[in-house]
Amino acid sequence: MTQASPSGGTADGQGWGGVVAAVGLPLLGAAVLVVLWWLAITLFVEEGSFLASFAPDKGGRALADLLADGTLNRHAIASVKRILVGLLIAAVIGIPFGLALGGSRIFARTFGPAASFVRMVSPLSWTPLAIIWFGVGDQPVYFLVAIGAVWPIALSTSAGVAALDPQWLMLGRSLRATRFELLRTIIWPGIRADVLTGLRLALTTAWIILVPAEMLGVDSGLGYFILDSRDRFDYSDLVAALVVIGALGFILDRAAHYLLTPRRRVARRAAAPGAPLLGADAALADPGTPEYRI
Repeated sequence: MTQASPSGGTADGQGWGGVVAAVGLPLLGAAVLVVLWWLAITLFVEEGSFLASFAPDKGGRALADLLADGTLNRHAIASVKRILVGLLIAAVIGIPFGLALGGSRIFARTFGPAASFVRMVSPLSWTPLAIIWFGVGDQPVYFLVAIGAVWPIALSTSAGVAALDPQWLMLGRSLRATRFELLRTIIWPGIRADVLTGLRLALTTAWIILVPAEMLGVDSGLGYFILDSRDRFDYSDLVAALVVIGALGFILDRAAHYLLTPRRRVARRAAAPGAPLLGADAALADPGTPEYRI
């Protein structure tokens, strides 16, 4: 028997509606985009022109062939490896730097202006220096990705530290907590959401930087493959690479959204019957308590 929902609809109907909204509408948007793409090539490009190689049907066939023989798989794995290593380097540098910026006024006044100056330099502007310092290979790519991704992480961490409730820190000090204990029990829980938000923003920045960075001095990766396809005048392969870049970026962003959302654990803990909420979790669960992102 189909159960009726409180709003008057059926549970099955709501389930199918959710599936349509979550899957059907994005697929419809993608289909409309492909149709517009195909129409633009068909109506405005002559049949014998090299621009006809950018048609979606030719790109789709090239994509299937490149995935079947493993060519794009190898380049995609190389790109994902580089972006993960670059993000790790950015996190190792950015989180402590953000803690210092947000936690020390002297440090912020001393190094904040210099950091703002460096932050405004385009990451790709460092390319000549990266090649001089690290030579060719993966190292300059790691450097370029890290120097672009470090600032969202550092600034989000700094904002989280600045937003901490001073009374919580005073309470920890009054209980004679060491600096490490303050960091572990108060500061880190308080800035966790901000740090994870910074990591998500850093992932987007790093993915944008990665492709042009791979066009210099490496022999693998999606950026290299785009450049190689252009040199071979194989524009269908270029289209296939663009599709893979967009798809991988979308998957990485969705994965980051799923993995770097801390409030789900709080919600599950709050939903558990009889589970006590302490400290930061209580602040998030109680709508009357100001949210300090702890």
